[in-house]
Amino acid sequence: MSDTLAALLLGILEGLTEFLPVSSTGHLLIAQHWLGARSDLFNIVIQAGAILAITLVFRERLWSLATGLRERENRLYLAKIGAAFLVTALVGLPVRLLGWELPETVSPVAIALILGGVWILFAERIAAGRPPSTRVTWTVAILVGLAQVLAGIFPGTSRSGAAIFMAMLAGTGQRSAATEFVFLVGIPTMFAASGYAVLEYFLKGSGGAAGGEAWGELGLAFVAASATGFIAVRWLMGYIKQHSYAPFAFYRIALGAALLLWLPAGG
Repeated sequence: MSDTLAALLLGILEGLTEFLPVSSTGHLLIAQHWLGARSDLFNIVIQAGAILAITLVFRERLWSLATGLRERENRLYLAKIGAAFLVTALVGLPVRLLGWELPETVSPVAIALILGGVWILFAERIAAGRPPSTRVTWTVAILVGLAQVLAGIFPGTSRSGAAIFMAMLAGTGQRSAATEFVFLVGIPTMFAASGYAVLEYFLKGSGGAAGGEAWGELGLAFVAASATGFIAVRWLMGYIKQHSYAPFAFYRIALGAALLLWLPAGG
C-alpha cells in the first residue's frame, strides 16, 4: 500500500472514531499495526482536522450562544462549558506533567475498550429508569471535566464516551443533550490539547523532524479527518434521537477482545 493511501485511510479513521464512543486510540492502534506508525506531528494534525469538523457541525449553536449573551440561560451554559474545560485543564495538566498515563499498547487499550463498553451499558440502563432531562447542572459540568482527564490517563477509554455517559449518570439523561454538551466542551479541550502537543513537540526538539514530513500526505489526512468527522458527528446526533448507545458498547467489547486475542501485547 502506498504511503499516500495509508495517510488517507488514517485520516478517515480518525475522523470517524474521534467523536463516536468507540475510542480513536484503539482504532489507530490497529490501523498503524498494518499501515505503519506515523509521527507525533501527523497524529496532532489529524486530530486538529477532527476539531475543525465538530466546530463546523455546531457552528449555528456556537453562534447562537455567542450572540445570545444577554440571556441568562446562554450565559450559564457557556459558564458550565468553561467550568468543564477548566477542570480538565487544572487536573489534567499536572497529571500529564507527572506522566500518569498508561502506554498506548494493546493490553491497556483493549481492557479500556471492554470496560468502557460495560460502562456504556450501565449508564444507558440507569438513564432509562429516569425521566429524560436536558438540564446541565454544575455537577454535570465538573464530572464531565474529570471524565475527560480519566480518558487521557487510560488510552482506549474514549474522551467523548467517558464524558457523555458521566453526564447521563449525573443527571443529563437525554442522550442528545448530554452529547451536545460534551461535544461543545470538546472544542476548547481539544484545541488546547492539540496546541499543547504542538508546543511540546517543538520544545522537545522534534521540530527538526518536521522538515522530513510528507506535507502532501499530511494535508490529505487532515482534509479526510475533517470531512469524515463532520459526517460522523452529524450522523450520530440524528441517530441518538431514536436509538441508544448500546450497539457501540457491544462493538467496543468485541473489539477489545479481538485486540487481546490477535495482536501482540506490546504492539
